[in-house]
Amino acid sequence: MLTYQDVKNDETIKTYIKKADESLIALGFTEHSFAHVNKVSNTAAYILEELKFDKNQIELAKIAGYLHDIGNLVNRVDHSQSGALMAFRILSNMGMPPEDLATVVTAIGNHDEGTGVPVNPVSAALILADKTDVRRSRVRNSDLPSFDIHDRVNYSVESSELTINAEQKEILLSLKIDTRYSSVMDYFEIFLGRMIMCRKAAECLNLKFALNINNQQVM
Repeated sequence: MLTYQDVKNDETIKTYIKKADESLIALGFTEHSFAHVNKVSNTAAYILEELKFDKNQIELAKIAGYLHDIGNLVNRVDHSQSGALMAFRILSNMGMPPEDLATVVTAIGNHDEGTGVPVNPVSAALILADKTDVRRSRVRNSDLPSFDIHDRVNYSVESSELTINAEQKEILLSLKIDTRYSSVMDYFEIFLGRMIMCRKAAECLNLKFALNINNQQVM
């Protein structure tokens, strides 16, 4: 059986992730390289582990998380669909069984807002893991006066934690924001669509999505 470690150790995949992020550097985007994909992979696994999903589903969530942004190698526009097609070819060549392959491809193809829909638990976990990765270290622009709103919002986040309360059926994103750089309103201006997507993904997992900013419940 193809494992997450097999995928993570593959040099071809590493090259695609690195080159995809280089394209985003040229476009001025926040970090989408190994720090991001590893965090998304581990968070997606954490979500399904906490909800007692089987080991295979957890492994597939980790693989989908690691591969989810390789479509940026082709173009930022529709990168979820192009990434899904790339993953299909890569994982098929690596011998992944069709049932597992279908789950991973579906998750990657549905992870981005605008076109994505949480159609199964793996896709829901990937959406939640990806859209909640907001942190200062993703900002690559070192010139504060030239920050756009995405830079300001990410830079303002001093800490971010995603936790699950299985008994209360709630998944909570807790953020600590330095309002010298960004307001709570700025956060919602660029992330409202993502938070709505997180709510739908949580519902797919029979959870309620909650957002806490600076110890204030806002969703």
